[in-house]
Formats: sequence, C-alpha cells, structure tokens
Amino acid sequence: MYRFLVVIEKVNNNYSAYSPDLPGCVSTGATREEAEKNMYEAIEMHIQGLLEDNLAIPESKSFAEYMAVAEKSSIGQMA
Repeated sequence: MYRFLVVIEKVNNNYSAYSPDLPGCVSTGATREEAEKNMYEAIEMHIQGLLEDNLAIPESKSFAEYMAVAEKSSIGQMA
C-alpha cells in the first residue's frame, strides 16, 4: 500500500487536486468528493504506469499542517 498527501483546492467553479510527491498527477471535479475520487483513480493509474515502466514509486515525503495565527489589531499601523 502506498500513501500520498493530496492537496485539494477550490478553484472558481470546481475543485482541483494534486500530490506534491507525484509530479504531473492531477485531477479535477465539480465537487470536492468528485475531485477526491478522480484523484484516487489518477494515483492508481500513475502508480500502475510507473510499475509497468519498471520505475521506482516515489517515497512520500510531503506533509501538511494547519497553523493558527492570531489577528493583531495593529496590523497596518506602522510606528
């Protein structure tokens, strides 16, 4: 089993998805769920193509983290 970070972004009227560890492996969908499903299938095809070409499966090195940043009331007020 392989695990890859997938980033899903809202873009205008649809969603796009990609994996930083699999360059060129992308998908889209009208909904987030559709983009996820399409990305899963895209990753399956990408991995299968690498295996058929006797190429190494990239090691997943990416990670994601949310960071909370407090709003400062003084932003924009230069001393």
